[in-house]
Amino acid sequence: MRVLAFLAMLSFSATSALAAGEPSGCDKFKWPIERERAALSAPDRAQLASGSEQAVLPSSAITLGLVTPGEARLPAPPERAPKGGTFAGFTSVKSAKAGLYTISLSIGAWIDVVQDGHVLKPVAFSGATDCSGIRKTVKYELSSQPFVLQVSGAKENSIAIAILPVQ
Repeated sequence: MRVLAFLAMLSFSATSALAAGEPSGCDKFKWPIERERAALSAPDRAQLASGSEQAVLPSSAITLGLVTPGEARLPAPPERAPKGGTFAGFTSVKSAKAGLYTISLSIGAWIDVVQDGHVLKPVAFSGATDCSGIRKTVKYELSSQPFVLQVSGAKENSIAIAILPVQ
């Protein structure tokens, strides 16, 4: 009888945890996101096609056009395989100052940063649903070498991206 009660409690706990899901609301991010959110919703974002090359790190957010994963021809396989019916794309940045950066996305998608032939591991991650204009923000330590930013698994065919130095 105790075993059944224990199993029922475990089942309830697991169900509650799944129902809770991801954090919801702008106040649930792990660090302030006002600057990133403002950049992502700015009306003057540069419109870039997947595969575009930027000479320098953009000073404001961009909107990157995405295509099907097969058409995207990502330079490196994504760390997480994209689901069917999603979109992907990439942009290259030739020159950036070394430092800690946040890469923020307007909608849910997977980010891979490739530098010196290696996929970089994020320093920190934060995300929340139900926050207008921003879905996730990830911190990366970038060197001054060129890098490729890959996005995959997006449910829409374009995405706003802000790459900003951490202040």
